[in-house]
Amino acid sequence: MAEKYNHREPVNGHPRRDEESAALQSEELKRQKRIKMYKYIVIFIVVQLIVLPVFGLTVMKVKTPKFRLGNIKVQNLRSVPSTPSFDASFATQIRVKNTNWGPYKFDAGTVTFMYKGVTVGQVVVPKSKAKMRSTKKIDVTVSLNSYGLPSSSNLGTELKSGVLTLSSKGKLTGKVVLMLMMKKRKSATMDCTMTFDLSTKTLKTLQCK
Repeated sequence: MAEKYNHREPVNGHPRRDEESAALQSEELKRQKRIKMYKYIVIFIVVQLIVLPVFGLTVMKVKTPKFRLGNIKVQNLRSVPSTPSFDASFATQIRVKNTNWGPYKFDAGTVTFMYKGVTVGQVVVPKSKAKMRSTKKIDVTVSLNSYGLPSSSNLGTELKSGVLTLSSKGKLTGKVVLMLMMKKRKSATMDCTMTFDLSTKTLKTLQCK
């Protein structure tokens, strides 16, 4: 006798098609996620290629700080053309301008005031620090006199003209600190020329290179 098998086929085959559709959707979602991830990686690489050179050219580039005199307020100015001689005192500011993205720490230094290359006075600049992208201002009082000038100088002729021209020079040595660990040694120099009006006892011009 032949055996009978009770085997039922799916009426319309929908369960199998639903499973295949779900699997395809899952694969498509995974593919889209991979594409999106690759896009983010490419964008990140492009941004790094742009940002790093700009960062190196701006933030990491160390510039030499500027070392200058500020406004000068004359306190005393006396001149004798016949001798010839002069003595003066004035209040001013020592300014250290730091444009770097890190502080500039400098050691103590000296600013020398001269007439025709001969020293007529000095002032000490204390050890200090100019903060990131800022100017350190140090108030000082300067006293000058002509006692050390040689008799052969043409000081008398200049005093008779009613003006007195002096120069100031100085140098600061220190380090610019970047990212709290990178240190770059920089020296800031001063080279200023000032002219005083002897009749009004005031500063006429001040120029710093």
